[in-house]
Amino acid sequence: MTDDDPYLWLEDVTGDDALRWVREHNAPTVAELTGSERFAELEAGALEVLDNDERIPYVRRRGGFLYNFWRDSAHPKGLWRRTTLDSYRSAEPEWDVLIDVDALAAAEGENWVWSGATMNRPEYDRALISLSRGGADAAVVREFDVLARDWVDDGFVLPEAKSSVSWIDRDTVYVGTDFVETPDGLPALTSSGYPRTVRRWSRGTDVADAPTVFAGEVSDVAVGAACDRTPGHVRHFVSRSVDFFNEIAYELRGDELLRIDVPTDSHFDVRHDWLTVLTRSPWTVDGQEHPAGALLLFDYPSYLSGDRTHRVLFTPDAHTSLQDLAYTRSHLVMVTLHDVATRVELLRLGTWESEPLNGLPELATIGVLDTDPDHSDEIWLSASTFVQAPSLLQGSTSEGVSVIKSSPEFYDASAVSAQQFFATSDDGTAIPYFVVKRDDVASGPTLLYGYGGFENSMTPSYLGIAGRSWISRGGIYVIANIRGGGEYGPAWHTQAQKAGRHLVYEDFAAVARDLVGRGLTTPARLAAQGGSNGGLLMGVMATTYPDLFGALVCQVPLLDMRRYHLLLAGASWMAEYGDPDDPDEWEFISRYSPYQRLSADAAMPEMLVTTSTRDDRVHPGHARKFAARMEEQGHPVRYYENIEGGHGGAADNRQAAFKSALAYEFLWRTVGAAAPER
Repeated sequence: MTDDDPYLWLEDVTGDDALRWVREHNAPTVAELTGSERFAELEAGALEVLDNDERIPYVRRRGGFLYNFWRDSAHPKGLWRRTTLDSYRSAEPEWDVLIDVDALAAAEGENWVWSGATMNRPEYDRALISLSRGGADAAVVREFDVLARDWVDDGFVLPEAKSSVSWIDRDTVYVGTDFVETPDGLPALTSSGYPRTVRRWSRGTDVADAPTVFAGEVSDVAVGAACDRTPGHVRHFVSRSVDFFNEIAYELRGDELLRIDVPTDSHFDVRHDWLTVLTRSPWTVDGQEHPAGALLLFDYPSYLSGDRTHRVLFTPDAHTSLQDLAYTRSHLVMVTLHDVATRVELLRLGTWESEPLNGLPELATIGVLDTDPDHSDEIWLSASTFVQAPSLLQGSTSEGVSVIKSSPEFYDASAVSAQQFFATSDDGTAIPYFVVKRDDVASGPTLLYGYGGFENSMTPSYLGIAGRSWISRGGIYVIANIRGGGEYGPAWHTQAQKAGRHLVYEDFAAVARDLVGRGLTTPARLAAQGGSNGGLLMGVMATTYPDLFGALVCQVPLLDMRRYHLLLAGASWMAEYGDPDDPDEWEFISRYSPYQRLSADAAMPEMLVTTSTRDDRVHPGHARKFAARMEEQGHPVRYYENIEGGHGGAADNRQAAFKSALAYEFLWRTVGAAAPER
């Protein structure tokens, strides 16, 4: 079914013909959308939000220091820096800059984009720094001496690849990368493009000579290894991700592999001698049946010996799900959602009795940012709402928390409010969604945002850019909590996998209709936006529900579901969507695959399709081919491809601001032409 595709040549990411096509299609979009005074205001406003020096510099504790990565107008590529807690508490902390990425890129003639730092524990004197070219997932890894503030001569260095690397001790790491040769003669990478083998690499040796400690199958998504350095409980773990949601895990003791025989789709954690298992499907254990989304506690050594005696720490209900877990020295922190509203609960380790965490704001979305479980009850939390700028809370689970930093307000939200409504999907399921608007706006241009996949929950958070670019100008902003996400636990996601995928699209369409039914907007004034899996959602809206929308913004999308599994990391998502090469699975995929469902006879909403050349996760060919076929069939389409930027679509704040302004200018010109201005 691919031989008749006339646009396969657009899958050649950096081919001359393909890039010529990209530039030819970028030019008219930029010419049309970027010349107005409003575009300049939208871009400047977004950049001010992204570059603002007063925004919170979020930190992670590593030993005695707090580390932060920071971008601003003077440092668009960013600074990796650190400070002390005492200094951080002040209005103007004294930052010790360790790596200036802009200076590094200039000195080395590379378009470096920061991809992260992994520090050795417990010394924290060395770091494995990941740098990508242009924002791709593939990165170069280099060892950095934190004390000397310089790269380590003859240190751990890996060339550009989708590598995994983690510390064992100061002189040894686990590494998975694109090895030239493997002992078993099989490919070094899985069919998804991630490492298939893990090696134990010692300082001063060639990585090619490092002994292999674990290998998976070519059909796996990836393999991994990690060393838990918890004092008194040092353990080594290896695992195979057989698909995106199922993992087979072992403890590695010397050369012996001990299977951790939990359900492969569950999430487990080992802390000291406690084993917690968060189920993703019903599990009968020790004669007791537990639903998906339950948290069970076992004695880890006993579990390995076959004992299944356990305690239930959390049981979900129709409205409440467990979203996150974290340990401090004395507590297990549980973050739950009740109808998409956050609750935080503490369980004291050992007795597992519930205790409150004092000092939390009411009616805010709370997230755990960092803890220091080996040494203290310290906890760092974020808090925000749709209309209140984020705050950073710090303290301890024993004594409570308080606000330590606050972000400035980026628009006047004094007369803006958020409400939750429920739409009824085709099968009768109630689908929650949030509406954020100025109080004086009864109806008008509306932007509906959605994702609906991979168990990702869409929780309330501050809308700094959307507030400036859309809400304050009279637009209505909506976030839909459709199935495929995790707002109501694993089942909210699993029922929408593979053959159930249609539920995602029916839910989103139901919210769109409900917005019109409530009088908030009309189809002509309703737009939708989504990226990645949300970009697929936009493609389905365009080809299956075009009558519901006046405009769609489709970003870094999957669209050709006949070939998605053959492009970059696409094979890793077959557990979500299905295998197009299986006739039974292609039968249900084909019912919604946007690229194949495009028709010259159908009316289409106005569309802006954007992607990135350097996105090595979702292939830019999806967006290119979709736009090319739309043009062939006579449908108008605006197309813009950032030549760098990775899966996020932007390599720095200026590119992100441009991309944001492009989308909002498109929306104001389409569904928002007659919006009431303040």
